[in-house]
Amino acid sequence: MRYLGTYEVMDGAMAKWAYAVAEAELSEPLPRRWEHSQGVARRAAELTEVLGEDADLLASAAVLHDVGYAPRLAATGFHPLDGARFLRDDHAADERLVRLVANHSLALLEAEERGLRSDLEAEFPLLDDHRLVDALVYCDMTTTPDGKGTSAEGRLEEIMDRYGADSLVGRFIRRASPDILAAVSRVEAALAAQPR
Repeated sequence: MRYLGTYEVMDGAMAKWAYAVAEAELSEPLPRRWEHSQGVARRAAELTEVLGEDADLLASAAVLHDVGYAPRLAATGFHPLDGARFLRDDHAADERLVRLVANHSLALLEAEERGLRSDLEAEFPLLDDHRLVDALVYCDMTTTPDGKGTSAEGRLEEIMDRYGADSLVGRFIRRASPDILAAVSRVEAALAAQPR
């Protein structure tokens, strides 16, 4: 079992493997990205009761979602696609995990901005399980670059400030914001409905 901060997470077999892969690829070359990935994994641990048997899959996708930023993996410069190809080709990872990583946080819209939408859709179709897709959006978009919790609105503002409104990422975030906020709201509603 791994401990990330004060949260006990990563207790499933896939998640333990995912943590080790993400740590190996991100911790030294990109320590801040690694902090973010660990924070996203901590968020995933909060959704265990909501997701039940898919909690291990979400924890795995959460810690691996940004693995494509690793310098040695950045073939296209689009981290969801590079990360998914790495997981598929180098690790023969679970198909649902690979598709979650490829499509995390409305990646299709950013892929469109980059001229890579057809590649992403052809190789890694979006999962039909909207509960899992929303959960990963929630985990990513309520975690700061330093791995701390934040609101989705705060995270969107931070991304716009970091990249600039006229950048490719800025254009993507403007387009994706309504869907990101809706996904986060759905997950927050599911959390609120859980028995205390």
